[in-house]
Amino acid sequence: MSDSTASTGSSASTGSSSGSSAPGSDAARAKAKQTAKITIGALAVMNIVAVVSLRGLPAEAEYGLSSIFYYVLAAVVFLIPVSLVAAELATGWPEQGGVFRWVGEAFGPRWAFVAMFMLFIEVSIWFPTVLTFGAVSLAYTGTDQNLDAQLSGNKAFVLAVVLVVYWLATFIAFRGAAAFSKVAQWGGIVGTIIPAAVLIVLGFSYYFAGNTPQIQMGWGELVPDFSNFSNVVLAASIFLFYAGMEMNAIHVKEVKNPTRDYPIAVLIAALGTVVIFVLGTLAIAFVVPQADINLTQSLLTSYNDMFEWAGIGWAGPIIAAMLLIGVLAGVVTWVAGPSSGLLAVAKAGYLPRFWQRTNKHGMGTHIMLFQALVVTALGLVYVVLPSVQAAYQILSQLTVILYLIMYMLMFGAAIYLRYAQPNRPRPYRVPGGEIGMWLVGGLGFLGSLMAFVFSFIPPDQIAVGSPELYVGILAGGAAVFFILPLVIYAVRKPHWRDPSSSFVPFTWQLEHSHPGVQTQSSVPTAVLTEQALASGAVGSGAGSGEGSGESEPGGAPAGESSPTGDTDKSNLRPRPAVGGSAAL
Repeated sequence: MSDSTASTGSSASTGSSSGSSAPGSDAARAKAKQTAKITIGALAVMNIVAVVSLRGLPAEAEYGLSSIFYYVLAAVVFLIPVSLVAAELATGWPEQGGVFRWVGEAFGPRWAFVAMFMLFIEVSIWFPTVLTFGAVSLAYTGTDQNLDAQLSGNKAFVLAVVLVVYWLATFIAFRGAAAFSKVAQWGGIVGTIIPAAVLIVLGFSYYFAGNTPQIQMGWGELVPDFSNFSNVVLAASIFLFYAGMEMNAIHVKEVKNPTRDYPIAVLIAALGTVVIFVLGTLAIAFVVPQADINLTQSLLTSYNDMFEWAGIGWAGPIIAAMLLIGVLAGVVTWVAGPSSGLLAVAKAGYLPRFWQRTNKHGMGTHIMLFQALVVTALGLVYVVLPSVQAAYQILSQLTVILYLIMYMLMFGAAIYLRYAQPNRPRPYRVPGGEIGMWLVGGLGFLGSLMAFVFSFIPPDQIAVGSPELYVGILAGGAAVFFILPLVIYAVRKPHWRDPSSSFVPFTWQLEHSHPGVQTQSSVPTAVLTEQALASGAVGSGAGSGEGSGESEPGGAPAGESSPTGDTDKSNLRPRPAVGGSAAL
């Protein structure tokens, strides 16, 4: 998951509006022709930028050449399935909402809310881990490497940086995402792309110059040591490296020939992403001895060692500052994304009015403050656990666990919708018919499930204190965060819904059906929305850019009747949702 993908996700989340024109109309054809401007190469680059991040490379450098096996395996069973399945879901149900909408179409609003909540909490837990990397980068902007290393391992320093930077980012986000979108874009270039190129070029220059690599070389080293099962836990984190490819699935409609061009772009992006990760990981492994690899420091020490070898030791603080810029730019933008998605869902009737409070910029202040408190509480884990590395590993693994729950719901939804809504037009389909969907979606689901299970195994490489405590924190945290949205959904009240909330109903709602009932309808979702607009069943607020969630035709949250028993259709005004993965 890239630290600087927010700008990509933001553009994805605003890239289309629902109900604007029927696909069969002249206006729709003209619009499709006009917007089909993304080439295969451009879409591949967009996907690479959305996924690539450097901060997790040291975790895989411990595996040496065998890391190549794990990267390729994760790409085959996760990265490519995510990309192809998300493309089908995004074209079949193009109304904004991302995973929230896709899961809701298949399994109903309860599980859609779970998927949205998993995304929000996962990002909240992710913040301390990425800010830990930022704190280490800040520590290495000094000129004395010994003092820098001591400072980067100081728990009080790391905690202070995490809290100060995150709360500052929160108050900046209160002013709206537009205030810092350019910062995020340039932060991605300065803080990710340039440092990645420097890392790979110097690392392989070090190796080809005849220096002895710090790992064993040879074809036999490509095969992992499966006898040490606990090592797999760090390999499982690779799945999170590849998270985010679904965000650009919305752009599949802007490709000239989606059926042919989109899979090619995905394969190019997958290959490019794997190459960057593999080469970057090996660059670290060449320079840093395996015993000295540190999940939070090795990237910076690798740069310093390479710069010293190249005779440009003065460049170490510069690259550390660049990495810090990338982290900060990503965090500032990501603060607003999922919180805005949860705000839209809240206004649709899934959270009490207290959580729907916004400021003059339309930002959900109470939700964002709650998120900041969660980040603060998780940051205190650094004080409890025996090392910064241990806290980093536990929070990283909890992030993986929650994100994979969302992905399993997404894969399950894609397979289920092939049977629940078999005739719904999908401009792009996973090749191979139902068998192809079972192979691709099933492979993605099983891969996610495998990584989910492996994430609970304590690693041998890191001192996490008691293994029971490690597993207990992960299992307890995952259970609490999974049960919490189910409880909230069960106790929701009709008056929670904001009367001014606007949203795009699910297709099964527009057809007065149920997600568990098979429908033979072949009407595109955009046409259904336009018909609802024309008949007056849905208001005219489509496309104005706010709202998410779902409701029965009477305006109450799905599964509830209107308090008066009447069907007040005037409140159903579809507008793009801001939830799901697109909010990232």
